[in-house]
Amino acid sequence: MSSKGATGSQHSGRSATPLDDIAYRILDTLRDNGRISIAALAEKVGISRANAYTRVESLMQEGVITGFSATVDQAKAGLSIGALVFVTVHPQAWASFRERVIEMPDVEWCAITTGEHDAMLLIRAVDVSGVHEFSTGVIAQLPEVRTVVSVVVLDEVVRRAFLLPTDLPERDMTVPLGMTRWTPASPGRDALPPR
Repeated sequence: MSSKGATGSQHSGRSATPLDDIAYRILDTLRDNGRISIAALAEKVGISRANAYTRVESLMQEGVITGFSATVDQAKAGLSIGALVFVTVHPQAWASFRERVIEMPDVEWCAITTGEHDAMLLIRAVDVSGVHEFSTGVIAQLPEVRTVVSVVVLDEVVRRAFLLPTDLPERDMTVPLGMTRWTPASPGRDALPPR
């Protein structure tokens, strides 16, 4: 089972039809080891090898599994600095901003957000000067961009390949919730298309 990894889903943030328990067990197993053989996957999930093969193929065709890739320690690979770059974009410049960001090799991940800033980028660099060069010399220079705020990542505490609904704990909703301010996204701030 090998295929080029995908970076995202076109339907990010939208509700999907829930999968059955077997599909979630398959995804959970593949999250731990994307190189597991179909025979070992079938044994671990408790289904036949033919069923495991059919299920994985189906999950791929339905776009649930978007690819397989290696997990890399960025620092050991030579990119020891990570930074979050928060960007505010001029309202009429969304299409052009999306196109430019998709082409930037420094950007590991980008999301259009609600709130004070319009987009959040996770970038990688060899050193702090690389973060500075990208923030002020690349992103801030785009005509689509109004403001840029960079925050260097000191420690990545949790980084999971993906979450499943089965990972989420049940919570006692009888406890009064705290105050949360929700800022809706302005028109045109849809999710970035996959690379």
